Amino acid sequence: MCGRFTLRSPAGVIVAQFGLRELAELAARYNISPTQNVLAIRADDATRAWQPAWLRWGLIPSWAKDEKIGAQLINARSETIAEKPSFRSAFKQRRCLIVADGFYEWQKSGRAKLPFHIRRRDQQPFAFAGLWERWRGGDGLLESCTIITTAANDLLRPLHERMPVILAPPDYGTWLAPTAKPEELQPLLASTGTPELEVVPANPIVNSARHDGPDCLRPPAELF
Repeated sequence: MCGRFTLRSPAGVIVAQFGLRELAELAARYNISPTQNVLAIRADDATRAWQPAWLRWGLIPSWAKDEKIGAQLINARSETIAEKPSFRSAFKQRRCLIVADGFYEWQKSGRAKLPFHIRRRDQQPFAFAGLWERWRGGDGLLESCTIITTAANDLLRPLHERMPVILAPPDYGTWLAPTAKPEELQPLLASTGTPELEVVPANPIVNSARHDGPDCLRPPAELF
């Protein structure tokens, strides 16, 4: 699964990596949590140009009666998104890239759960495969998203059986293309990252969403 992630990369690096026209400067984030806004990239309906968007993490289907359902839909299993009512419409029409430069996973050690940060060795940003939706409630229109997961690769399997789908840059265009067919998209959902990924210990303070600073990536030496 994917329940927390990071985005510390400067706006200029993200603009260059994803071919955006512009992006306002970002505050470094060390512990992005469900229901918070996350940076996504999607194709403009009219121009097809890639544009950044801030989406609430936790997908709220258009037919939902209550926005609280989003807290239960932070992840979508790649094996079932084409059939599940919560995701199948978005899979056909509303796909996005969710920008990150690392994510957390936990490993049990006795009674404790020790966090690890998974990132590229060069610490450059990358993209999770995502879906997004529009939901209209009493306060107006709300746009939300979910991160797609797949079976963990050999690197991550000791920590968890699932991991987010990390798309390879050459596949970004296919994933965002409005005309892409399911048979083109499904192979991308087996993507489990690149050989440059590494797993490094993190600080248990990431267990609380209240902590969102550099110390999240500084593990107490005595724990490891």
